[in-house]
Amino acid sequence: MRNLSPRTFFISAVAATLFAIPAVAQNVPQPQGPPPDRQMADDARPNLHKELGLSPDQVQQIRQMNQARRPLMEEAGRRLREANRALDMAIYADTLNEEDVVARLKEFQLAQAEVAKLRFRGELELRKVLTPGQLTKFRELRERFGRGREMRQNRRRNLPPGQRPVDRIRQLPRRGNQI
Repeated sequence: MRNLSPRTFFISAVAATLFAIPAVAQNVPQPQGPPPDRQMADDARPNLHKELGLSPDQVQQIRQMNQARRPLMEEAGRRLREANRALDMAIYADTLNEEDVVARLKEFQLAQAEVAKLRFRGELELRKVLTPGQLTKFRELRERFGRGREMRQNRRRNLPPGQRPVDRIRQLPRRGNQI
């Protein structure tokens, strides 16, 4: 998907992480401690099941939501990929047909809107499962995870401190809590 804002992408990534809880919630013996090469990945992504203190009922609800949502998201994703491919083909065809490009663009936008609708509907359902305290903790984790992700991206880009977007954002005056 090309037109998702960073915030939308981040929220979707966090929701996808939370939807992965059913795998964590299974009674499968876990090895003691992560392998050394996975330590950084585990530090970067919080264990939402443990951090939020989800009850077994909440885990079951999330598992059911995920199972119902998965085939819909797979189908919507397939349609989006096909629409994207058709739009690219129309744009780069040997003979340009602008009406065809406009039609393919509309199909792409509809497919993209369907993916967004399913994602946000899933996030809304997830939000309904969380208690007020868990929601507060989830917001804190999401903010912390977002800052960590941005810092890792900046390090990869080799931007010096003060030049990194996160540093410039922190220098802006605060206007209250905005999420």
